[in-house]
Amino acid sequence: MRNGTRTRGSRIVGTLLVIWLIIGALAAYQRGYFSRTNTNCAGIGTTLVTIVAGPLNYAGINPKIECPQVPQPSK
Repeated sequence: MRNGTRTRGSRIVGTLLVIWLIIGALAAYQRGYFSRTNTNCAGIGTTLVTIVAGPLNYAGINPKIECPQVPQPSK
């Protein structure tokens, strides 16, 4: 019986995780993150963090990522 409980619990957690990520993807879509043509480190990072934040986006969380400037090679 114990294995059945673990399996059911795993299924519930897995289902909740999928729902969480779907809500995050919906928030990223509503903010227009998937329609941008200019992709860079900050844009991709912000999109991923928005998806992972899931329902927290609707609680006023607006995650943004800023990438540091990469040093240019000397001439």
